[in-house]
Amino acid sequence: MALPIYASPLERAWHWTYKILCAAIFIFLIAPILVVIPLSFNAEPYFTFTEKMLSFDPTGYSMRWYDLLLTFGMQAPEAERGASWWADVWQHATWVQVAKNSVVVGFFATLLATVLGTLAALGLSRPEMPFKRSIMAILISPMIVPIIITATGLFFFYSSIQIRSWGIPYLGVVLAHATLGIPFVIITVTATLVGFDHSLTRAAASLGASPVTIFRKVTMPLILPGMISGALFAFVTSFDEVVVVMFIAAPDEQTIPRQMWNGIREQISPAILAVATILVVISILLLATVELLRRRGEKLRGVSPS
Repeated sequence: MALPIYASPLERAWHWTYKILCAAIFIFLIAPILVVIPLSFNAEPYFTFTEKMLSFDPTGYSMRWYDLLLTFGMQAPEAERGASWWADVWQHATWVQVAKNSVVVGFFATLLATVLGTLAALGLSRPEMPFKRSIMAILISPMIVPIIITATGLFFFYSSIQIRSWGIPYLGVVLAHATLGIPFVIITVTATLVGFDHSLTRAAASLGASPVTIFRKVTMPLILPGMISGALFAFVTSFDEVVVVMFIAAPDEQTIPRQMWNGIREQISPAILAVATILVVISILLLATVELLRRRGEKLRGVSPS
């Protein structure tokens, strides 16, 4: 907001102090992420800026670590890069395999979290729902409780029911990630339902529409931006989560965060920085999508964005 022309010297001083504080906080939060991106293009196998990088010498920068993400684990990485080479990447490259695992786990965890979280939000939005505050606190507790406690509890629970003996790969990881993603869906859908006009559903019911038709034709189109926003947050949570995976997953069940953790323990390689850069870009794109959906939801509810 622009400073009014009649502002006093003290107000002007506070205005610029406020801007400087906001800028300093923003830089403090974003600096660790910004440092990772140029380091991922380091031509040398170091986690620090070399003299060539600091002097902007082109020879100090390289795409070798991004190339390593494709070649690591391949059977014939030096072969000619044709259709067979890319088939080898798809079938044997370690980072590609863990990326596929993360996407599959994230998809099913997000699907489960979105369905259950939406149902919970719809139930909590009903005026006749008893103990809403207590139930809401319990449902969003996975977001509040330290992740190590949640992971430990899930480990003992899954061990007691012997979930690995069920023969479904990544089942425990999917259910655990869905547990962590449900609070995000509940919060976003509940926020969408705050401005929801329930007279629309009553009007549809008075015209003879069934509850399923009312939800499909009236409720769902209006809360869809909140559902998608919650689903994106749930997917990001699943895609970046490592603690629960280390507790729950079997030794052969690898995801991107777990592979990064193993790489840090066994062999420090800037390839991890390349993966981190890719994850940052994906997160930025998802957050931009969430913002667009938020604005669309405000327009559907007749609320102008501030």
